[in-house]
Amino acid sequence: MSFSHVILSWTALFPLFLIFISFIGYCLYVKHIHMKYDHIPGPPRDSFLFGHSPTFLRKMRKGDNIHDTLLEWAETYGPVCRVNILHEVAVLVTCPEATKEILMSPKYPKDKFYNRIFSLFGQRFLGNGLITETDHEKWYKQRRIMDPAFSSLYLRGLTGTFNERAEKLMTTLTDVADNRTEASMLHLMNSFTLDVIAKVAFGVDLDLQKDRSVFSNAIDTCLKGMLIVARDVFFEYKLKNRPFIKKVREACRLLRTTGAKWINDRKTAMQNGDDVPKDILTQIIKSAGTEGSMTKEDEELMLDNFVTFFIAGQETTANQLAFCIMELGRHPDILEKVKKEVDDVVGMKQEIGYDDLGQLVYLSQVLKETLRIYSTVTGTSRDLPKDIVIDGIHVPGGVSCFLSSYAAGRMEKFFKDPLTFDPDRFHPDAPKPYYCYFPFAIGPRSCLGKNFAQMEAKVVMAKLLQRFDFPLVPGQTFDILDTGTLRPKSGVVCSVRHRDQNK
Repeated sequence: MSFSHVILSWTALFPLFLIFISFIGYCLYVKHIHMKYDHIPGPPRDSFLFGHSPTFLRKMRKGDNIHDTLLEWAETYGPVCRVNILHEVAVLVTCPEATKEILMSPKYPKDKFYNRIFSLFGQRFLGNGLITETDHEKWYKQRRIMDPAFSSLYLRGLTGTFNERAEKLMTTLTDVADNRTEASMLHLMNSFTLDVIAKVAFGVDLDLQKDRSVFSNAIDTCLKGMLIVARDVFFEYKLKNRPFIKKVREACRLLRTTGAKWINDRKTAMQNGDDVPKDILTQIIKSAGTEGSMTKEDEELMLDNFVTFFIAGQETTANQLAFCIMELGRHPDILEKVKKEVDDVVGMKQEIGYDDLGQLVYLSQVLKETLRIYSTVTGTSRDLPKDIVIDGIHVPGGVSCFLSSYAAGRMEKFFKDPLTFDPDRFHPDAPKPYYCYFPFAIGPRSCLGKNFAQMEAKVVMAKLLQRFDFPLVPGQTFDILDTGTLRPKSGVVCSVRHRDQNK
């Protein structure tokens, strides 16, 4: 073989040689990571390179709730559990003291998971809104501007709107009862919470069923896309997934286009000197600064927060309400007790007042217990930039930490008979759970809409309990569907009947 042929052969093989050397180098780096963190307890890896990701993917394909696996790992391996995916390590933490330390301090910023949902398959999604902004100072600036829309004084003024939207749902339920048909309570609660967030947050009426359906489908598609982006790093590179990826991008664009229109309509009203409410939409506009200095990024940030509130204000409350109805249907004794409280406090009143909500103590306990067992947002994650000791285990810095409210809420060490639905756990005289119950997170980055969501839930549940019986249709499953948030897989199908007030 001539020298020129040798050179040509080597030139052809050189890229393969580089790939081989790079692969060996990467494997050595993965081995280094394993050696650095393998003293932390955790389940055996499915493979050297892919770590535990095959387990997650198998469960996703089967439609299983992956958080039950995390609960099992937490119970088996203890309060700090290592999880490997490729060269990345995360720790699942169910230690109350560590939960307190990590969530209560700004020293632990939100981790890179939140960067992943900046966009979905290249289409901007939550961007740098209140949920996803990892820089504490930038987040704090946004939060400070948004706070007035969630003050107790402003929320008190929303009681009438909550009642009005709930009455529309009661009209729908009356038709269902009159026709003696069955209804998916999850579907109805989704429609209700979508109506509420559109009206209360953005001043828009969604009276057309078509509008509700379009937005519900878009939210559902985005959440599924978010789940895949978080758990399957190779999904985007498979040709068969392109139709779904296109749907996700279109859903993101629909939400952001809708937000742009509603924001522009409100800005026009503000410029014309019209009276506008101090609602979420007004505060979103204020968060972008003055009109004269507004940049393209300011406009995108407004849309980030629009999408954030539109989804967060609708999805999680609807799921909580559906789970609550499901559990009441399974526990007639609890149902009768909460009905009696509603009868005593509300009676036959159509308008439920703000002060009435404060007296619905047992209903509050029922809603809190629902979120203990069914933490619709399953937890939150933080970056651990420096070394930390958790329950005696040294965790080197540079990893993500997932704090699972779902796992903590279902652990025997924190709650006796954890799968038993018992609202008395949250009786005013019962001891408060010590940093093992945080469905809205805790600390400076706890959910801004917590009180909004629970007011909304109490109004609609009180009206439902006041007027209807809703036995569960036999034969349906009580399984959980993991779609980024948790929802009842069955849809909670009920036979809605008018309540006999003379019983």
